[in-house]
Amino acid sequence: MATDQNIKKQARPSSGRSEAVVSAFSKAREAFSVTYSLQGARWILASADLDQVDRYMKFYCLPEIIARLLCIRGVPFQSVDEFLNPSLREHFPDPSSLAGMDAAASDLASAIKAGRKIGIFADFDVDGSTSAALLVRFLRHCGIDAPVYIPDRLTEGYGPNIEAFKKLREQGITHLLVADCGVTSFDVMDEARKIGLHVTILDHHEPEADLPSADHIIDPKRPDCASGLSMLSACGVCFMLCVATNTLLRERGYYKHKDLREPVLKNFLELVAISTICDMVPLTAANRLLVRSGMAVLNRRTNPGLKALMEVAKLEGVPGVTDVGFAIGPRINAGSRVHRSDLGARLMATDNPEEAMAIALELDECNKKRRAMQAQMFKEAAQKVEGDASDAQSETHMICVDGEDWHPGLSGLVAGQLKERFGQPACVVVWGPDGRGGIEGKGSGRSIPGVNMASAFIDARREGLLLKGGGHAMAGGFTIAPEHYEAFQAFMEDHVTRQLTGEDVSILEREIDVVASVRGITPQVVHLLEDQVGPFGEGFREPLFALPNIRVHSADPVGRDHVRALISDWEGGPRIKCVAFRSAELPLGRALLDAAGGRMPLHLAGYLKLNVWQGRESAEMHIVDAARLTGAAE
Repeated sequence: MATDQNIKKQARPSSGRSEAVVSAFSKAREAFSVTYSLQGARWILASADLDQVDRYMKFYCLPEIIARLLCIRGVPFQSVDEFLNPSLREHFPDPSSLAGMDAAASDLASAIKAGRKIGIFADFDVDGSTSAALLVRFLRHCGIDAPVYIPDRLTEGYGPNIEAFKKLREQGITHLLVADCGVTSFDVMDEARKIGLHVTILDHHEPEADLPSADHIIDPKRPDCASGLSMLSACGVCFMLCVATNTLLRERGYYKHKDLREPVLKNFLELVAISTICDMVPLTAANRLLVRSGMAVLNRRTNPGLKALMEVAKLEGVPGVTDVGFAIGPRINAGSRVHRSDLGARLMATDNPEEAMAIALELDECNKKRRAMQAQMFKEAAQKVEGDASDAQSETHMICVDGEDWHPGLSGLVAGQLKERFGQPACVVVWGPDGRGGIEGKGSGRSIPGVNMASAFIDARREGLLLKGGGHAMAGGFTIAPEHYEAFQAFMEDHVTRQLTGEDVSILEREIDVVASVRGITPQVVHLLEDQVGPFGEGFREPLFALPNIRVHSADPVGRDHVRALISDWEGGPRIKCVAFRSAELPLGRALLDAAGGRMPLHLAGYLKLNVWQGRESAEMHIVDAARLTGAAE
């Protein structure tokens, strides 16, 4: 544990306290006289106990902005050191705390030592691909060459299937590791046992009250698991198995007997970090440590596949969480959307730089095709939502849209876009052949805080409305028969409404963490946020800044539908760049364009980012909302 002196030394910024950032706070409270923003949201200013903020500042020698955020986010005073400076040596969780881990690790260690044939079946998304790559790399260090089966997203769908298991068994596989799926696959696990497969499930999705008949099931969401690690991604669960198995192999003298170099497991954490960021699992507790450590490994660019992918994506400098979420993750996923589900796992598992670059280039091309298809599909889906809203007799709290000519591999991405556009949980269903001469729908859902998507899908499956369904709180997938679609829509509306009972669901609320002035937004401030309070993600959201009384000096459309602008405080002073993504046809984008030339002041809300160009750093804002001033002088 670091001493108080170490904390103070690490926490104090070179630029001193950032009073400029919060100097506009009192003034801004008076300025925020607009109840609703241009996106129909009510802005709520987060309150913090000023005495507590002062205590954090003085004891830990923290700048005010950091102390304020720690108080708002509920970080206990005694846990500030662990929060700001987590270490693998002192804070890594005990793998044995996971229910069933010790037996599964012992079994895997025995299989490795006996030289049995081990295979891997993993889901086709980023979490599944990283899980497969991690297991391949660990087993390779142990002298095991494990084949990987990634199901085709479009023809096989989500989850294990017995035909795939039979193919693996025909290759001589006796021990099968199933990653990022399987915890609700009852029939398939029964069949796996019949054909002689010894199965270990490594999942993190919501299980049912009963569990499948696999030999081992490691899932931190198991009812009997008291580990407190429910935030882990599937890749995180796989990493825990590797740590536990590695310890047993070392204790049993396996590496010494085989004259093998023991794997440096922390080098695999970049895969865990990528999975955690991309799979929308909470970036809290153990995940905070895993992502911080993994991002440091990613920055070293030692994995040939990820190094090639970053080169293709033109990522320079130190990669951040945003880079993983918007540049690395979509490319890893892109292959599965065009019948190449195995490309992502192959990329991250290979040690051959030439093969890595070839796969990275192929994934980049897949991603370009995906973007074009997604843009058209979202346009059509949004038009359906708006049409349904104009026809509806009463307000709804859940979006469900379907289409026949859409791409089934893009349903989740489009559902996410609909959720962001309309502020409601969204499901997108794509109809297509079921392989038996009939029609079925492949669907995906994306949720909002307060609505557990997985529980809704599991309940719908129990009611006989879904053929398959599952996931986690913020995202999930399902398969549905056409005759059940209308009943499913009504079921989801009722389920979501009941989850939101007691809340004003018709109004989107945005909690503002910090009110700032443009003159206080500097690269040093962004570094403080990223290096000390970050990483940010699901369950530990990025701080939302409000800039009151802003002058828009210039604003222009850029790209397909983005708007960029140059802003300053209304009174003048330094200027910073900002961008509002996918806003050109929305009230937000039009307001920025209308305000250009200083025609009228605006309140802006957004996230602070660091822009690096030709070695120079500058701070900028990614705008997510705006509000006009009531009665403000122009």
